[in-house]
Amino acid sequence: MLYYLLVEVLRRYFSPLNVFRYITVRTVYASLTAMFLALVFGPWLIRKLRELQIGQYIREEGPQAHQKKAGTPTMGGVLIVLSTAIPSLLWADLTNPFILIALFALAGFAIIGFIDDYAKVSKQQNLGLTAKKKIYFQVVVSLVVGGSLLVLLTRNVYSTQLVIPFAKRIHPDLVIHSLMKTPYWWPLAFVPFLIFVCLVIVGSSNAVNLTDGLDGLAIGCTVIAAGALTVLTYVSSNFRWAAYLDIQYIPKVGELTVFCGALVGASLGFLWYNAHPAELFMGDVGSLSLGGTLGTIAVIIKQEILLFFVGGIFVVEALSVILQVFSFKLRGKRIFRMAPIHHHFELLGWSESKVIVRFWIAALVFALFALTTLKLR
Repeated sequence: MLYYLLVEVLRRYFSPLNVFRYITVRTVYASLTAMFLALVFGPWLIRKLRELQIGQYIREEGPQAHQKKAGTPTMGGVLIVLSTAIPSLLWADLTNPFILIALFALAGFAIIGFIDDYAKVSKQQNLGLTAKKKIYFQVVVSLVVGGSLLVLLTRNVYSTQLVIPFAKRIHPDLVIHSLMKTPYWWPLAFVPFLIFVCLVIVGSSNAVNLTDGLDGLAIGCTVIAAGALTVLTYVSSNFRWAAYLDIQYIPKVGELTVFCGALVGASLGFLWYNAHPAELFMGDVGSLSLGGTLGTIAVIIKQEILLFFVGGIFVVEALSVILQVFSFKLRGKRIFRMAPIHHHFELLGWSESKVIVRFWIAALVFALFALTTLKLR
C-alpha cells in the first residue's frame, strides 16, 4: 500500500522518494514497523487475554517448576502474525506472487494454530486438535503453497530443481518432465515436488511447535533463523551475489526480503513480552505459523536443505522427540529424561534461563554455519 503510494504515485512529484524503490530500505522500515506494532499493542493484547481468561494450561507430567506459569495469557501468536502481515502489506510490492504465497502460508498456519489453541482453552486442558487433524490441515495449506509455485513454474518464474550444499553440480529436478508429455499420467509428474514441499513445510511447522516450551526459546531461535533467511533471500534475488556464491538466481524473490524483515521485527517485538519470565505465550497460533512460514520461505528461495542448518535447534528438538518415541517403543527405554530435549536439560539441573540462552547461542552457530556454506559449494 505505502509502496504503491510512495513509489508509483508520489515520487513523480518528489524525487527523493525514489529511495523506497530499494528493497533494503523497505526491509528496514518493515522491520521497524513490525517491532513498533508488537511493542505498542503487546500490553493491550495481554490485558485483553486476561480479561477473556485465555490462559495457558500446563501439563502435570512436565517439569514442576512450570506449574507456576499456569494461567499466563496465551495465543499471543496473533500479535506476531499481525505485526508481520501489516508491515508486509504496507512496504512490499503486493503484485509480487511470492509475497502473496508467504502471506497465505502465514495466515493458513495461524488459523490452524488458532483453532488448536481455542480448543485447548475451551476444554481447559492441554488437548486441542488431534495430531491427525492438525497434520491434515497443515498438508492442505502446504499443497496450496506447492500448487501455487507450480503455476509460477509454468511462467518460468520458479524452478523445482533441488539445491544441495557442497554439491554445486548436482541439481535434481523434483518434477518428472518425461511424464508431462503423457496424456493421462502427467499429473503424477508433480507428485515428488508436492510431497517434498509438504515434508519441508509441515516438518518445519511442527519443529517450531515442539521447541516452544520455554520462555523466549522458540521466538529467540526464530529471530536468528528469520534473520539468516533474510540474507539468503536477498542474495538469491541479486544476480551478482547469486553468481558469486553459485546459488540459484530467482529475480522476483527479492521482494520476499521485505517480508522476512517484517518477520524479524515482529519476533523481536514479541520477545520483549515473551522473555523469561514470560508475560505472554505465543501458543500454537504463533509456533505453527512461524514454522510453516520459515519452511515456505526456504522452499521459495530453494534452500530447503540448508533450512536444516538455519533452523538447527528446531531440528534437534524434533529429532529428540522422534528418537525418544522410537526408543521407548522398540526398547522400552527412554534416551532422554524428557523430550523435547530442552526439558531434558532442565531435569539435569540447568535453570530455565541457562537452557534458553545456551540454545540461542547454538541457534546462532547453526545459522552462521549455514551462511558460510554459501561459498563452500
